[in-house]
Amino acid sequence: MNLIVNGHSAYCYTGGKAFDAAKPTVIFIHGVLHDHSVWILQTRYLAHHGWNVLAVDLPGHCRSAGEPPTSVEAAADFVLALMDAAGLSQATLVGHSFGSLIALEAASRAPERMRQLVLVGTAFPMKVSPALLEASLNEPMKALTMVNVFSRATLAPPPSALGPGTWVFGASMALGKRVLASNPRVNLFHTGFKACDSYTNGEAAMEKVTCPVLFVLGSADQMTAPKAAQTLIGKARQAQVVYLPGGHHQMTETPEPMLSALIGFLKP
Repeated sequence: MNLIVNGHSAYCYTGGKAFDAAKPTVIFIHGVLHDHSVWILQTRYLAHHGWNVLAVDLPGHCRSAGEPPTSVEAAADFVLALMDAAGLSQATLVGHSFGSLIALEAASRAPERMRQLVLVGTAFPMKVSPALLEASLNEPMKALTMVNVFSRATLAPPPSALGPGTWVFGASMALGKRVLASNPRVNLFHTGFKACDSYTNGEAAMEKVTCPVLFVLGSADQMTAPKAAQTLIGKARQAQVVYLPGGHHQMTETPEPMLSALIGFLKP
């Protein structure tokens, strides 16, 4: 599904079902060097069980046109404009890593439009090491390898994620290369990491969020360690926390527990 947002085409995966604005809607927001495809299991299940899903490619990423957001704030404005384009007065936001900060900021800017908020692999502040920032700019393949080494706690996911025996490290490396190559004008890797590193509004944003918030954290996550989410958890008015046994890429590394966490939290 393509929507015109801020004058540019924005691609949203709908889980194999036609979009119906009358249904409750969940918007999925990916992280750095990801796209809509990381949410494949969760989106398809929800789309076939009474929900609309919009798993977006952020601007300038893969199937979406426009300039990539250079800040969390700019990306949050895009999400709210996406809701306008889809005719949604309210929605639930689910964001992973960089996407979790985007979802949080969007929810703080329009709290009355948010039914629920799910922050996956989140942290605040979400600082990026200087070495990784530099590598993402000048040696992106080296940085991509570093990220995937730190992100993974398992070699292969359960059969529900992509297929039996899937090599999660190799699949994520291939996805990162594809997303990076999708925009030859802008280094999406460095731009995304810089946006995460520069974001300072997390605590103030959470204080403005009025809807229930679910934190989904990986117990073995070395990119956004669970302890780095505690400040946001403490600021949330209605917080639930689920700890999954894997690393940073919960959607594919622990896909079924991730889906179970969503099912247990989401209310139409």
